[in-house]
Amino acid sequence: MQDSVFIIFIGFGLIWALMGVVGLLAFFKSDGQPLRFDKWGLIVAVPIIVPIVLVLLYQLARPWIGQFFS
Repeated sequence: MQDSVFIIFIGFGLIWALMGVVGLLAFFKSDGQPLRFDKWGLIVAVPIIVPIVLVLLYQLARPWIGQFFS
């Protein structure tokens, strides 16, 4: 039951992050130009996204991993 508070917190955090991405895309799209992502965009985005995904996957797998090593 204590984990439900953290699930709500993470859910609201994801909603706010999604709203920020949508707002940023709307801001960039307001000029009427097409959105382009080149290699420099990937160089900036990948080091931000990959660690977040790895940490979330670790937290999901931690209870399952703990069964084998405890």
